[in-house]
Amino acid sequence: MTGRHADPTVGLCAEAVTVRYGATAAVDAVTLQVAPGQLVAVTGPSGAGKTTLLSACAGMLAPTAGSVTLAGTPVTGRDDAVARGIVLIPQGNALAAVLTALENVAIALLADRAKITGARETAMAALTAVGVDDAAEQLIDELSGGQQQRVAVARALAAHGSVLLADEPTSELDTTNRDRVIAALRAEARRGAAVIIATHDPEAAEQCDAELHLDQGTPTWNRDQR
Repeated sequence: MTGRHADPTVGLCAEAVTVRYGATAAVDAVTLQVAPGQLVAVTGPSGAGKTTLLSACAGMLAPTAGSVTLAGTPVTGRDDAVARGIVLIPQGNALAAVLTALENVAIALLADRAKITGARETAMAALTAVGVDDAAEQLIDELSGGQQQRVAVARALAAHGSVLLADEPTSELDTTNRDRVIAALRAEARRGAAVIIATHDPEAAEQCDAELHLDQGTPTWNRDQR
């Protein structure tokens, strides 16, 4: 269920979320639920509110009104979101330029004692899933924008989170690599994650289970899977 009749105790749920900057509503009363196993697209032009909505779902900003919950429990901030497995792929990728592609993916795993064992293998498998394993030992600065974008996706895949929020994860990719990334995100949903992608690409959105369109923060369901 993704629309008006969502059950907030299941998956990630944004309930009537509004985010205002002064008098401007960047997101206006958006209700969105994504259950484990679902892949949902949030679409709209630049400035429509897609990034703001994902930031609220990731605990990076507090809604002006409404709430974000995971399995019925409020998300209280970014630290809480991270601890509960809400993984974010931000625009701009946020990769460390002085590290290799493999190190960028593995470093987050090494910070988690439970994931240290096999971290290199897990990281390499994630790079392989998005077709950038051949660049594993290259520094980030040596990679193209599209390769960097896929490394950022691989880093999120390796985390094996309960929720994956991807902000324009295919914006710099050709058709082949876009489809590869969407397939990898679909595999995360099959594993049991709730996956949301913000995208302006209608072909990427078409491969998702449902599509929520934002226009100046106002939501419309183009496709609502219930």
